Amino acid sequence: MSSLPRAHLFEWNDLPWAPAALRDSIVESLSRTLRWGRMLQGLVPPFREFLAASGATEVLDLCAGAGGPARILAGELQRAGSPPPRFLLTDLFPHVEAWTAARDEQPGVIDFEGSPVDATRIPPALSRRRARTIINSFHHFPPDLARAILADAVRGSSGIFISEPFDRNPLRFLSFVPVGVAALAVNPALTSRARLQKALLTWATPVALAASGWDGFVSTLRVYSEAELREMAGGEGGEFRWVYGQYRYSMGGRGYYFYGVPRNGEGKTSTAA
Repeated sequence: MSSLPRAHLFEWNDLPWAPAALRDSIVESLSRTLRWGRMLQGLVPPFREFLAASGATEVLDLCAGAGGPARILAGELQRAGSPPPRFLLTDLFPHVEAWTAARDEQPGVIDFEGSPVDATRIPPALSRRRARTIINSFHHFPPDLARAILADAVRGSSGIFISEPFDRNPLRFLSFVPVGVAALAVNPALTSRARLQKALLTWATPVALAASGWDGFVSTLRVYSEAELREMAGGEGGEFRWVYGQYRYSMGGRGYYFYGVPRNGEGKTSTAA
């Protein structure tokens, strides 16, 4: 399946004209799936290595969405006995209400930038002394924007860490199904807003289930391969050293991580590309 060509099909969660209640249902259910399934636990060792190699204690979380992945990864680091960095959540479309709740829940660990931030052109004031993360979101960008994000990170950051919960194989999405269906089913009862609309989309109709299933399937086709990531990063011999690896989680799940750090910090890590 790794030889499948990349297909940048649409996802409901990307469509600005899709009902907000539907997009929220997809994002909220995904965050609960990641948390309940402990699907980011396997990222703790490589992320610790990345932080050591970059020397960063603060991380600019790009394309943060509602903030779920950063909150979950911070929690997994704490559970493993590692102090998390300070995550500053950013997005082109800020989720200030959700981010405020995340900051209140994890003060000193989570904060946010309330104005829109373009991941391809990070302002110097935000870049300074910070590494960058893109957790479960890099596949949303077509190659030209993905390449621009990596280039901007090389120009203005102490490193960038990217992860996706599967490789380009639609069968990998099956590992999400058991926990994902449960998370979607209870979401109308646990959400903090638009409960009636979400109940109608989830309990009275198959809309939320069908849209979530489609987005999950399409995400597997959008994911970049290791070769594509390295090509977009500029190959070997550049200013950054790039590391690719895989991590595992429950139900046979397998994701990947890809990070780059300046070569002048290479002595700070024990792993090789």
